[in-house]
Amino acid sequence: MDRLPMLELFAGELRRLRVRAGLSQEALGERINYSASLVAGVEQCRRPPREGFTLRCDDVLQAEGLLVRIRDAILKESLMPWFREWVTIEQEATGLRNFEPLVVPGLLQTEAYARALNEGASQFVGDEMEQQVAARLARQAVLARPAPPQLVVVLDYTVLERPVGGPKVMREQLRHLVEVGRRPRVHLHVVPKGTGAYPGLNGAFVIATPPEGDDLAYLDNQLQGTIVERTVDVHSLRQTWESVRAEAMPHGATLTLISEAAESWT
Repeated sequence: MDRLPMLELFAGELRRLRVRAGLSQEALGERINYSASLVAGVEQCRRPPREGFTLRCDDVLQAEGLLVRIRDAILKESLMPWFREWVTIEQEATGLRNFEPLVVPGLLQTEAYARALNEGASQFVGDEMEQQVAARLARQAVLARPAPPQLVVVLDYTVLERPVGGPKVMREQLRHLVEVGRRPRVHLHVVPKGTGAYPGLNGAFVIATPPEGDDLAYLDNQLQGTIVERTVDVHSLRQTWESVRAEAMPHGATLTLISEAAESWT
């Protein structure tokens, strides 16, 4: 795994705080209920810090949130360079309109679904893959903030049928969609099974409304993502969005459909 600057900073600060506390790697491991080999692995940048490990270390070493903040930076740093700017836009947006014809959008994925998707569709393995999963889940905090963006998601019906991770993972994922879909500022819509060709089938996209200024959009492909800023292009995507939304079921009917689909995964 290539060393990331923030990963090295975390390792150095963990070592500094541990030494300041007068603890060996073994003693710290005992205090936080993790192995000394894991502590050593993190301090040597061989293992990325997981959330639970970070929280326990921050508490025991009285770091006052320092290790947590560095880990947050690690997650952002682990994102693909072209995606980092979009994540900043996403986190600041007052509204997000997302169409996905293939998979559940990242903001709505469970950990198991995200891991299965990365195992089957990404070039990452081992700890690098785990960092990608952690970074994706960390993005979801935007939906739990005091004033979350209004999130409107349209899914093609095939998303509910694609066996990512197997029946158990799919059942958990679809139940999670229903749970999140009951939040006041989240609206889910499914394009029904049997719908013929429609404009959205050309690919997934997200339109973000920032606190100030014009909408921006994001397109993904096999090589990298693209942030769309040109007014004419954003306008075109808005038109596509309206066409897609017109094909989809109402929010209430969608939640019922997803609930039924979840229980069909046995």
